[in-house]
Amino acid sequence: MNVSETALVFDCVGETLVGVLATNSALAETGVVLVVGGPQYRAGSHRYFVQLARALAGAGFPTLRFDCRGMGDSSGGPQHFEAIADDIRAAIDALQQRSPTVRQVVLWGLCDGASAALLYLQAAADPRVAGLCLLNPWVRSQVSLARTQIKHYYPQRLMHRGFWLKLLSGRVTISALSRLWRSIGLAFSGTTSAPSYQQRMASALAAFPGPVLLLLSETDYTAKEFVEFTQSDRGWQVALARARVQRQVLPDADHTLSGAATKAQAQGIMQAWLREQFAATVDQKKRKGLNGHEAH
Repeated sequence: MNVSETALVFDCVGETLVGVLATNSALAETGVVLVVGGPQYRAGSHRYFVQLARALAGAGFPTLRFDCRGMGDSSGGPQHFEAIADDIRAAIDALQQRSPTVRQVVLWGLCDGASAALLYLQAAADPRVAGLCLLNPWVRSQVSLARTQIKHYYPQRLMHRGFWLKLLSGRVTISALSRLWRSIGLAFSGTTSAPSYQQRMASALAAFPGPVLLLLSETDYTAKEFVEFTQSDRGWQVALARARVQRQVLPDADHTLSGAATKAQAQGIMQAWLREQFAATVDQKKRKGLNGHEAH
């Protein structure tokens, strides 16, 4: 099905946000808002958000990608991911205004964009948000980073011949060894208290009644850190047990899904999940009778 794109300009607490809405001809009840993570604008790394928005729109889900305040073409000062609830709300409003049949949205986020989506729910409890798609969520703390490095990074370094050659030749500096010992100390410190943003993310997930698609890249340290942290944090254990989470590990994938095969696989998973959870369009519902049979 053909996809068209429309530039949108909309207000966010006195600043001007710029976005691009991808749609097809279907009268959809469910749209998608891409929450961009990190110092990134609406196109994404290797134009991934452009390709993703078009793919989801082609599957029948109008998809808005936009620049938060202070990024890309939007006005205002740069915002931390913990402070973009107003931006997300404004984007949902803009999507619904442009596509009036859309009654509910799925928030899709990468890295701290995924974290921001959960924090938006915790702050706003917006009933229009019907689903979440979270790719490599950001839950970093000093302790979680240290544990991830000890489990996944340093063992590979210690098994590498080049490391020992550098160590014996004096090219491994005292500062590098100090970082290793500091990571070991943090990893085994027994400190598991999470910064408030992590606790709020877990609370939002535990309370969210809708379906959640959790995508984790196999080779990404942010994803590994998420797994390590959530396995050791009681609040996250409860949240993941309560929520309607479908978890999928993407083999050989990096943080931003830069490989063509991985990108296609992830898009296929997302399209299938969206169709399964939010299949009906306005046109389909109009054709349904009260008993769930086709109207004649």
